[in-house]
Amino acid sequence: MVKAVVAEETRLKPIEDRLAQSSLPSEVGLIIGKFSSGLDRAFVFDLIPTPNNDSGDPASSISEPEKKKGSKSDTSSLFIDKDWVAEHARQVSRMLVGGMKVVGIYVWISDGAFKNSTIVLCQTVKVVAEAAVIVEAEWDERLLLHICYSPRRWSCRNCSLSSNITSSSLRPCDFKMGKVLNYLQTFKCMYNFTLRLPIFHDNASKFHTFSDVLRHAISLHAKELKGARALIDGKLVVDGEPYSTDGVHEVELLLPFTSNTPFEAFSQRDVVGILSFSGLVCSFAYLNSKEPISQAITDIKNKVFSPNFTNLVSFLVFPIPPGVTPCAQGDIIMSLQSRLDIICDEADADSGSGPDVGREASSDLSTEKPVSQCVLHLLRKGCMLPFPRRVFAPWLAGIYVCDYLQPSDTVEVLKDHCTELLSMKAPTDVSTILELEKEAISVKTKSFWDVAVPFSSAIPQHLEKSKTDDSRELTENNKSANSGHVNLMAAIFILLLSILLGFVFFLQKS
Repeated sequence: MVKAVVAEETRLKPIEDRLAQSSLPSEVGLIIGKFSSGLDRAFVFDLIPTPNNDSGDPASSISEPEKKKGSKSDTSSLFIDKDWVAEHARQVSRMLVGGMKVVGIYVWISDGAFKNSTIVLCQTVKVVAEAAVIVEAEWDERLLLHICYSPRRWSCRNCSLSSNITSSSLRPCDFKMGKVLNYLQTFKCMYNFTLRLPIFHDNASKFHTFSDVLRHAISLHAKELKGARALIDGKLVVDGEPYSTDGVHEVELLLPFTSNTPFEAFSQRDVVGILSFSGLVCSFAYLNSKEPISQAITDIKNKVFSPNFTNLVSFLVFPIPPGVTPCAQGDIIMSLQSRLDIICDEADADSGSGPDVGREASSDLSTEKPVSQCVLHLLRKGCMLPFPRRVFAPWLAGIYVCDYLQPSDTVEVLKDHCTELLSMKAPTDVSTILELEKEAISVKTKSFWDVAVPFSSAIPQHLEKSKTDDSRELTENNKSANSGHVNLMAAIFILLLSILLGFVFFLQKS
């Protein structure tokens, strides 16, 4: 449970001044920060206003019911477009790296309107939490920050997500402004990965589409990353060891050795293809100097695999499908999942623009179906799926945010997203934008017919090898037998010759 909240004063003071000088009766937006379980507190980095919706209407407004004669109480209440705020949170969370999350919402309204709108505010906090998930089990709460303009003051409350929405869901907590960004340490990890999964027949797996298989692969790798050890600046991580706040700390993840026997155990009757998912993910994480160093590693690796990149997909495969258990998400997993989500979102928005990859697979498949929606075990040839690449833009005090660009996108797309979603000035110097993922992430598939010889057309390789070995053994045995026969005949010949010579000598003497 969060007992205290510390907010960056250099960011919140200008926001207060902007709101005070505006004529806005209300404003709603997102709180960007992080929860620290070891310190029982939360840190607030910035507040991001939710932009107007597609119709140009603000995300919040004040309703003024008719007052009864003689009544002096404030009866105004707040209306919030909850779905729009949730969608804003979902898209903003994709742009955040390790150690930064959407931790709640803020509102700019009068004290009376706030008291009359607690249910609406709690409902909004809940839908935002569902859109921008924080998987860690201990954080079943989010922050609600109230900026009151009459009278002018700041107040912060915890909003419980585990209970039913009531006025008692809000609990006050200590709130103060101070220096937060200056005490952040930066960690960077360049993570190479290679995943190989079998493509099963229809009745052998519950994951069939390309996106479902990829999402499952990411979920499996997230569990594998939990057991990874880490080197920071070439040294094994030891909790409690101090690290300088200066510079960028390089992180290297060391995965435990794993056996490939589960894959090798499958036969041609079970598997029709192989999915190879590999590439390079660049990950950043930010840690408060008072937090344990292990938290930075958690922020990097446990979130690391979430979907979105560039490259090939060959035979084989996102919402989370049934059977895939959500796991703690660090920057690496979150990045992978976000890229896949982007691909699936675009496929759902324009399902008729996908490549023609299913024509030879089945007459029941539409030739216009996007690759991410293809059923893998029905395909009979390789296919290609481009994944977005991850780029980074400077945000606050040396902190970076990220975005995902399709192969045809330029950095102008990144600039537009920074302006629209984060309400920040787009970077004008292109050299400050980091494109560190030089090796594009790719998904490649091969059919079983490319890996093993089919039973119907040729002898399996292991049988062929067995026959070859048997033939060699038979030949060698024949050679040994022939050699033995020659040696036996020679011995008999010498024995008979000796007897004959002895008999001749005996006759001569007698």
